[in-house]
Amino acid sequence: MKYSRLIFANLFRKKARLILTIGSFAVALFLFTFLAVVKNAFSRGTELAGADRLVIINRAGLIQTIPLAYRDKILAIQGVKALTHNNWFGGVYQDERNFFPQFVIDPENQRQVMTEMKVPDDQWKNFVNDRQGAVVGAGLAKRFGWKTGDRIPLKNALYGPTKTWEFNLDGIYKNDHPGGDESQFWLQWKYFDENVPSVMKGSIGWYVLKLDTPDDAVRVAKAIDTEFANSSTETKTETESAFQAGFAKQLGNIEFLILTIGGVVFFTLLLVTGNTMAISVRERTSELAVLKAIGFTDRFVLFFVLAESLVIALIGGLIGLGLAILAIPAVGAALNGLMPPLLLSAVMLLIGLGFALLVGAASGLLPGLGAMRLRVVDALRRV
Repeated sequence: MKYSRLIFANLFRKKARLILTIGSFAVALFLFTFLAVVKNAFSRGTELAGADRLVIINRAGLIQTIPLAYRDKILAIQGVKALTHNNWFGGVYQDERNFFPQFVIDPENQRQVMTEMKVPDDQWKNFVNDRQGAVVGAGLAKRFGWKTGDRIPLKNALYGPTKTWEFNLDGIYKNDHPGGDESQFWLQWKYFDENVPSVMKGSIGWYVLKLDTPDDAVRVAKAIDTEFANSSTETKTETESAFQAGFAKQLGNIEFLILTIGGVVFFTLLLVTGNTMAISVRERTSELAVLKAIGFTDRFVLFFVLAESLVIALIGGLIGLGLAILAIPAVGAALNGLMPPLLLSAVMLLIGLGFALLVGAASGLLPGLGAMRLRVVDALRRV
């Protein structure tokens, strides 16, 4: 740039203010990126939900069970391609802080419904033939350093007196969807049903069914709920995306709290940055007047102020995004599965950098326009 030396010489005139302004941008961009990652984490399940899947729960609520005997009636409804069922297990591995989702699954039908979760055939065969077998997501296995053949104990007090259930790790699944869930722990329905209290035998938590075509979703959902209307256990059937959205609302207050606090801090920092640029321009009124007096145009003065603001925004933005790259994986690991995985994508980084430049331009625009419209005589009279 032809005038880069002039721009940088002016930026470094007051080093303390420059550092503080760049720091404000860095913190603001770090918060912007963190909020985008949190928002993405809460909405990812809904975005990745299968359009051709329905979830059936007890109309009274997710914590209430459904009879396993409903399975044949559901399968008889036209448009249902495959059906599987799940239960929440809720065990503890070593420490209560080591949270991860654990599901009791139907191994005979799980892969026909949850087609994006891939398990090697030999590992799946070992799992099916092993009552105490377990399959875990690749992310969960990496988190705890598990490998096939390991023996994994889980303490569980949900189904009677506290008991330690032991499982053989027979398989590790990977999710075909980028950013898809690889944090689950699966165990077999038959082993679970054999060991729970008699009052709970033959009851499942929810069904997940795969449709012949997504166009059948409304008709099939209505047919299922009509089938079990006025029974002792009525059902509520909805698309998987609607189910995921409802489940995420249980953490909605946390999401709202994070976004609100972060948003307030973020915009406060932007106001501080804009005010700093305005002060910088006001301090140099006489200098800008001299530039105009010796022949520099109004457009050059506007460009000069905007360039300073953009340089500050670029440097601060890069520092903030660098902090996000380092900090977000550490924050995600520290949460121990209490929130969905925090994934920072290249698209988010590019959006963050673009937003930094946009904010930099906006911060310098009003002071720049004021400087551009400055009359030389009026400016020199203030000196």
